[in-house]
Amino acid sequence: MQLKKYRKEEQCFAIEGAKSVVELLRSDFDVLWLAGTSSFLEVHGSLLAKRKIEIVETNASELAQVGTFQTNDGAIAVASIKPNVALEVRDEFALLLDDIRDPGNLGTIIRTADWYGVKKIIASEETADFYNPKVVHATMGSFCRVQIFYTSLLQYLSDASQPVYGAFLDGDNVHDIEFSKSGLLVIGNEAQGISKVVEKKVTQRITIPKRGGAESLNASVATAIILDNVFR
Repeated sequence: MQLKKYRKEEQCFAIEGAKSVVELLRSDFDVLWLAGTSSFLEVHGSLLAKRKIEIVETNASELAQVGTFQTNDGAIAVASIKPNVALEVRDEFALLLDDIRDPGNLGTIIRTADWYGVKKIIASEETADFYNPKVVHATMGSFCRVQIFYTSLLQYLSDASQPVYGAFLDGDNVHDIEFSKSGLLVIGNEAQGISKVVEKKVTQRITIPKRGGAESLNASVATAIILDNVFR
């Protein structure tokens, strides 16, 4: 389940660490199996009682051996992957991710979206896998509250009626923009930015003005700054 090939075959993914597993148990994900330390099982007994799950008691050493964390003193669980269902965006802001490859970036973007109340992400088919362990860990539980849909961004934007804001190095100053009450915010690839085909569908180019000498901002940092201006 740590490899995408096997996640696709089994339609399951692994969740590690006490915080993420607790968030999972409180969500609508179908949890199939859980291994936890005696203290984790004792503390969260009432939450576990609400679920029909195969539960195994273990210790921190064994958790570290079966998972990807060097240390895991809580739990590890296996849950079913949700189907890739189209998301309709109405009266809200959603993110469009154009080829975000780094799992850590994707996880942080999901966590940031959750912080600002953004519930939907439309991702290109080349974007990192939502169920990658590094993505799940970086979300710190936010993967339970943010939906994602993988599709052709060009096709999705061809049917969109909302304003489409795109992050560029040469756009309008994000501090001066009066954002609409709903819309789509496109964040591009870490190295190449927004692709040419998607760029044509952007209705307003925006940028974060820089004062120093850095060439660019990390994609997840840029997402946070722009969303903060959207909801100011």
